[in-house]
Amino acid sequence: MSAETAAATPLLKARGLTKNFVVGKTILPGSGRVLHAVDTIDLDVFPGETLGLVGESGSGKSTLGRCLTRLYDITSGELTFDGQEIGKAGSVALKPVRRKMQMIFQDPSASLNPRRRVRDMLSEILEVHRIREGAAVGERLHELMELVGLRREYLDRYPHEFSGGQRQRIGIARALAVEPKLIVADEPVSALDVSVQAQVVNLFGELRDRLNLTYVFIAHDLAVVRHVSTRVAVMYLGSIVETGETDALYARPHHPYTRALLSAIPQPHNRGKRERILLSGEIPSPLSPPSGCKFSTRCPYAQDLCREKRPELVSISAERRVACHFPLD
Repeated sequence: MSAETAAATPLLKARGLTKNFVVGKTILPGSGRVLHAVDTIDLDVFPGETLGLVGESGSGKSTLGRCLTRLYDITSGELTFDGQEIGKAGSVALKPVRRKMQMIFQDPSASLNPRRRVRDMLSEILEVHRIREGAAVGERLHELMELVGLRREYLDRYPHEFSGGQRQRIGIARALAVEPKLIVADEPVSALDVSVQAQVVNLFGELRDRLNLTYVFIAHDLAVVRHVSTRVAVMYLGSIVETGETDALYARPHHPYTRALLSAIPQPHNRGKRERILLSGEIPSPLSPPSGCKFSTRCPYAQDLCREKRPELVSISAERRVACHFPLD
């Protein structure tokens, strides 16, 4: 990370963050199996940055995002936001924190009430949180529509009257209504047409600069993450295996899994061909993760130590942290 970021106090800090689910539980005592969705994660998110969170489907990205915003209760660990411990906070203590952190979901159609006009949805948020009252509510609604690039008259429309990109802009406006410091965006452009994705991604960047926002940007599209993120964290089977500044990590990945992921990014013809790394086997089940390094069952460089001892996420330079016994050069 940059010297400026390294000196800053994290806006969001997770230490040993764990989220387990019990599946297959019945009325019989001791039934059910533990699914390790998020496994002892340490993570810092600094003010003003966009942290990209990437990994295969099933790696735990979305679950981690919901834990960071406390939409899910965490099983264990510490979670601090804006200097306040929120990991074990109840609903009353969390209420003022909810204003400061918001989440944008993948499918805007599923996250908007089809029976309510945009005006009603946004007005309710302002009134519940007592952000604006009276005539100031209307002024704020106009501001929000301008921020996300929609016309004022769209306030009186219903969600089904919009395109997918416009619905996602409404979802962004809803998140901005409470004037948050942090936004966790969970695959916010993956459900959109390719022609619209770039517009929404650029909107995220414009809003970050204009409103001094901080993002956790969850995505499986590595090209989108490179465009929007200032720093990247790579997840595998519920754990973070590598973090670093975006350009440096993409140019020189040190974890074998990161290198394999990046090798799948399509390259323009004028940049030549990149060697594609094909991993053998399937991602293990979070119900029974491998001992030692979780990636050892698919890693072409795995040794006996990898199968016996789990590597810790440690700094190998001022800008890079890697969870690997034998990081690549």
